[in-house]
Amino acid sequence: MNSMKLPAWLPNMKGGATSLAAPVLIIMLLGMMILPLPAFVLDLFFSFNIALSVIVLLTALYTVKPLDFMAFPAILLVSTMLRLSLNVASTRVVLTEGHTGGAAAGKVIEAFGHFLIGGNYAVGIIVFIILTIINFTVVTKGAGRIAEVGARFALDAMPGKQMAIDADLNAGLIPEDEARRRRTEVAQEAEFYGAMDGASKYVRGDAVAGIMVTVINVVGGLLVGILQHDMAFGDAAKTYTLLAIGDGLVAQIPSLIISTAAGIVVSRVASDQDVGTQLVRQLFAKPEVLYITAVIVGGMGLIPGMPNLVFLLLAAMLGGAGYAVAKRDKAPKVDEVAAAAAAAAATSPTAAPEQEEASWQDIMPVDTLGLEVGYRLIPLVDKGQNGELLKRIKGIRKKFAQEVGFLAPPVHIRDNLELKPSAYRITLKGVEVGSGEALNGQFLAINPGMATGNLPGLVTTDPAFGLPATWIDAGLRDEAQSMGYTVVDAGTVVATHMNHLITTHASELLGRGEVQALLDHLGKESPKLVEDLVPKLVSLSTLQKVLQNLLVEGVHIRDMRSIIETLAEYAVQTQDPNELTALVRISLGRAIVQQLFPGTNELAVMTLDNRLERLLMQAMGAGGDGSGIEPGLADTIAQQAGAAAQQQEALGLTPVLLVPGPLRPLLSRFLRRALPQLKVLSHSEVPETKTIKVTSLVGVPG
Repeated sequence: MNSMKLPAWLPNMKGGATSLAAPVLIIMLLGMMILPLPAFVLDLFFSFNIALSVIVLLTALYTVKPLDFMAFPAILLVSTMLRLSLNVASTRVVLTEGHTGGAAAGKVIEAFGHFLIGGNYAVGIIVFIILTIINFTVVTKGAGRIAEVGARFALDAMPGKQMAIDADLNAGLIPEDEARRRRTEVAQEAEFYGAMDGASKYVRGDAVAGIMVTVINVVGGLLVGILQHDMAFGDAAKTYTLLAIGDGLVAQIPSLIISTAAGIVVSRVASDQDVGTQLVRQLFAKPEVLYITAVIVGGMGLIPGMPNLVFLLLAAMLGGAGYAVAKRDKAPKVDEVAAAAAAAAATSPTAAPEQEEASWQDIMPVDTLGLEVGYRLIPLVDKGQNGELLKRIKGIRKKFAQEVGFLAPPVHIRDNLELKPSAYRITLKGVEVGSGEALNGQFLAINPGMATGNLPGLVTTDPAFGLPATWIDAGLRDEAQSMGYTVVDAGTVVATHMNHLITTHASELLGRGEVQALLDHLGKESPKLVEDLVPKLVSLSTLQKVLQNLLVEGVHIRDMRSIIETLAEYAVQTQDPNELTALVRISLGRAIVQQLFPGTNELAVMTLDNRLERLLMQAMGAGGDGSGIEPGLADTIAQQAGAAAQQQEALGLTPVLLVPGPLRPLLSRFLRRALPQLKVLSHSEVPETKTIKVTSLVGVPG
């Protein structure tokens, strides 16, 4: 049997009947405003309105992040329109059937008119006015103000959040999909608070409309009852006022609940806990507070004339709660006890077992890359606790392999009780190359140079790049981003520092095993090319030295095909790794220039003064390796190059020195230690399609 094809104008039914919810709701609202409804249907809709408001409030209480309840502004609008539609429908019934008795508008309105306010319309008017004032003046106005400020702060913080996402993406800490998801979340957050700011105006208008509808119902009921149904003034006032007040209360109580939910959603601070958990854990966290409150309440219970039993009972409950919290806090933390026990076992001479004879098994291989952490950072690297740093280290190695051109060795992670609790240390072949502290649970606000204002917290420096920074609490994250700070968590701090060190020491990570793995990988696609080069023309150690020379100067080795083809062409002429490196750099010139000047055809570079160039060429001829350069001239070159490099960086340009080919290796080795950010290019490495613009000269004064 052929399946029946639905018309194209029908809504998508893949999600079931939920796709029809919005159209059905709009039709229902229009129907209530236009069509007369019987009392039973009104009871059903009023009950549904109350249930909907309770559902919205409970959902807001159990929401962890505001964006988890992203549909709230639309729900706020729909619930407001639902109450107004019910007001219209109930007004029609009250004015047409109110003379028959209190049940004319349904049992719900009658119940609110009789049971909640005792059948006294004066009490009902006062209660209705109080509820309206609370809703309009306190709850709705406060929620609207918070939403307005939240929208402004969310918009101000967007550039800082985008910069943090881009920094994580560039460092390889997150993939492209995760970066796209975070950018979308940042935009949604700003749109959410903006929508809440606008939707809160509907609730304020609903409160005003409730007052007006109630007044109109009272006045209209009196006119209809007296003029059309010949009722006495007292009977008409009592009947229609009770019905109008009952109708108003039925609408105002759900409105107050919805407004409270709106205030909860926009006033909560970002956390991984719902509102109820935050209240219990933070309000009753300090036993001292509970003890002092118990003493004050107990003292009030001892005053003659006070309700002594109630106060003394409450004081006893508060004191017991404080004792329970204090007892819970005295229990030592598991990780600290374990750390202390391990440290005691390691230092105690009596706890050491009987020493065995030394063997070759006691010689442990040195880890190429190692990360040692203090015990407070163990959750970041513990797989059982979903350590975020483990995933980021995997991302760092993958991004490094894709950009630089070879796979870095795995990072061996272990805890070190000799370190400070929040400290870490990064080792290369057993030697420390970097260290720092990362406060787990806090955020590092880094000043990239554009931040305004100071933040409360522990002042420090970014361990990767040495920028001024401050460790702040999670609650100050949005404020710091709005001030222009780049805010990252503790795991990102360690990962960024490791990524920087791996990139800096790339040449030391390229061992013979990695070179052989590169050849094996390339041999799968071009086996003949690899067989003709190694070991027939070039030894494995020579190839390793050439690749290390390239990595030392920051040149990526992804284009292994071009490197091997160049070596195969010139290896018959020379076996000197330095000369082969210079020839390989020429073949990789386009890639090198693209790496230094991405997306531009004009190369803004520094160059040597003619007089200094002649002096250096003479020194090269005298010493061969540049040993003929006088110490005074070397210091002058370093100072002049440093000043020119600072001028380039101030202009936002990459500091690049363009020199003749014979001088490039000499100046690169000489300036690398003093000016690691300065790159030295030769004229032969610049493609002919590029335009050279000289921005400054490096010369000898006088």
